[in-house]
Amino acid sequence: MELRHLRYFLAVAEEGHFGRAAEKLNIVQPALSMQIKSLEAELGGALFVRTSRRVELTEAGLLFQTEARRTLEQADHARLTVERAIRGETGRVRVGFAGNAIFSGRLIADLRRFHYAFPDAELMIQEVGPQEQVAAILAGHLDIGYTPANSNLDSPEMIVRRIGDWDMLVAMADDHPFTEQGALTIEMLAGQPLILYDAHDAHEHLFILLTQRLGERCHVAYRSGSTLSILAMAATGLGLALIPAPLRQVQIPGLVYRPLNAPDLSANLVLISRAQETNAAVKAYLSRVT
Repeated sequence: MELRHLRYFLAVAEEGHFGRAAEKLNIVQPALSMQIKSLEAELGGALFVRTSRRVELTEAGLLFQTEARRTLEQADHARLTVERAIRGETGRVRVGFAGNAIFSGRLIADLRRFHYAFPDAELMIQEVGPQEQVAAILAGHLDIGYTPANSNLDSPEMIVRRIGDWDMLVAMADDHPFTEQGALTIEMLAGQPLILYDAHDAHEHLFILLTQRLGERCHVAYRSGSTLSILAMAATGLGLALIPAPLRQVQIPGLVYRPLNAPDLSANLVLISRAQETNAAVKAYLSRVT
């Protein structure tokens, strides 16, 4: 028994006539009659009572009509489900973010674009440190990562797309003398207590440049992996925080921002994913945002 046999049977049941059913199915009547007889032989009994003018369902035929409809509906559901999965319209995409991703607006814009295009796909979003994202993606715990560039990304199994570059700002307490300045230079930071992100390659590059320019007068007082912690320490007056420019939109009482006039310093953001991706939903996400 094949699905086409069920369709043939339902057509005859609905039309009550072999000729009209054959026309509806776009096959010749003798072929349709042969298929129905074959189906009845397989089932071991008659499905129709045939008269000179029309055919009517037997009691067994009535039962079979209900089951045939259910079977075809389930088959259509299975086909549509798989087709949607192949197109990436369903499934799961796990996204990790760190650093500047959420405050730059890029992460939110990408997530919205994908969600509007594929509302039935599941998005899982979590904060993951830059150094941990590559291992999580390669281990299958994440699918997509938004992170500052770092040496862990140098892997043939990863695809890295640069998606943003921004200037640096200095965040400070609103009673700091530097608030009177329109912009700061690196030389002005000499001897000042500085607050930096926990070391990973992008921010270690910042530390190296600071020590090259300031020498022994480069004073890193605090480090933290949390953006809000860094801003809270700066607002408290514990030091000057060096942060990416998009963080300016974070409004904290007692905290002000000033540009850092240092063209050789910048913050960046990259999007990372597996080079050999098989998940259709992840492929659909990447096609929408890159």
